[in-house]
Amino acid sequence: MGPGLFWNFPPKAGCTVPQSLLQTMLLSRMAGMKEQQFTEEKPLLPEQRGVDSDMQDKGEEASGGLPCPASPASPASPVPPNEPPPPSRPTHRWHVIARHWLRQTRRRTSGVIPESCEQLMPVGDWKEHDIETPYGMLHVVIRGAPKGNKPAILTYHDVGLNHKLCFNSFFNNEDMQEITKHFVVCHVDAPGQQIGASQLPQGYQYPTMDQLAGMLPTVVQHFGFKSIVGIGVGAGAYILAKLALIFPDMVEGLVLLNIDPNGKGWIDWAATKLSGLTSALPDTVLPHLFSQEELMNNTELVQSYRQQINNTINQFNLQLFWNMYNSRRDLEMNRSGTVINAKTLKCPVMLVVGDNAPAEEGVVECNSKLDPTNTTFLKMADSGGLPQLTQPGKLSEAFKYFLQGMGYIAYVKDRRLSGGPVPSASMTRLARSRTASLTSASSIDGSRSRACTHSDSTEGVGTVTQTMEVSC
Repeated sequence: MGPGLFWNFPPKAGCTVPQSLLQTMLLSRMAGMKEQQFTEEKPLLPEQRGVDSDMQDKGEEASGGLPCPASPASPASPVPPNEPPPPSRPTHRWHVIARHWLRQTRRRTSGVIPESCEQLMPVGDWKEHDIETPYGMLHVVIRGAPKGNKPAILTYHDVGLNHKLCFNSFFNNEDMQEITKHFVVCHVDAPGQQIGASQLPQGYQYPTMDQLAGMLPTVVQHFGFKSIVGIGVGAGAYILAKLALIFPDMVEGLVLLNIDPNGKGWIDWAATKLSGLTSALPDTVLPHLFSQEELMNNTELVQSYRQQINNTINQFNLQLFWNMYNSRRDLEMNRSGTVINAKTLKCPVMLVVGDNAPAEEGVVECNSKLDPTNTTFLKMADSGGLPQLTQPGKLSEAFKYFLQGMGYIAYVKDRRLSGGPVPSASMTRLARSRTASLTSASSIDGSRSRACTHSDSTEGVGTVTQTMEVSC
């Protein structure tokens, strides 16, 4: 609207109001309408704020709230003839209101449940690192800082998985979180297996299983860990066991799920190659992860992991890791006294396997090669191929006992009882219980009620070694 509309306002017939007063009334109404349009203005970004707006914000905070300007005159209300137009307000006051609204909105929406599976862990707790090692880059996710002389909890996933797919359910368990708040936690992803990893170049020579183990000392030194307690599944369990054989002083304890210490023979190697030619890669890997019962029933967990393996892991990178795992050699370890110059794991070990898991025979074979005085064998019923996914609560409880036996947890709360602390002596005996044996089904059922009794009876006898199983 041009200024001519105001100065050439035509006098209305029979109107006794002077033309100058009508112009004043129209200007006043338009000024009020302009003030009511502040919601259309965009709030200033932090880098766009001037010195005056910063001082205005401080003044608001000191006064304890948002300034409350007087409401503009309503267009429908009559204006007295002799009343002057309302004074104009500084425009930046409405930016202040918008910024205040934006701050309040952010506060209200800060606790929204994340929609992406990428945000299963609290934002800011976990920090990602890419560490250069003698055998290539390694992706590591860490939470916390080294605490005194306590070891770090270091995890390594199975082939076909990564640290999120393998350990999120386990580490999100309430009991496990009670443990990990006292330790620094370090998740290691095998090269090229993390979510969003770029495809490795053509002709890339994937590290051997020995080299994958040789990459871990660089991680330990990079973060300044005194030592580690390793949690490995499948291929990750093999790698951590190899690390403990090469660097025994670096590893204080191991929790090995679904470990197979034996390399594949020619028949197994040929069967794997044939399966790879006739099936998609996820369908080739799934029988390594889940039991036949789970695959036959096509459980919801199997369907979910088939989809996630196909969509979240680079298939070219996965094929390289899968080929290298199937080319592994036997772990060179034997129980003391069975062969000359026998070499075995020196640290406390907890072996874990589920009923009818594909790795059950391999875990039993590994059990026969370890020192029975510092090995615990845990066979978990109704847990399938991946106990850390199907029974995270039971595995967390067993891990508590394991750490307590090493002297790092003073007591354990047993929620099945009154909720109070359980004395550490009985739990230490359970964690230090003798190596399990799977000789018969009757021994499996009969040992459940007698596990602690056997341990009690042999605690003070140094020359006697008991073979027993801890089942749950």
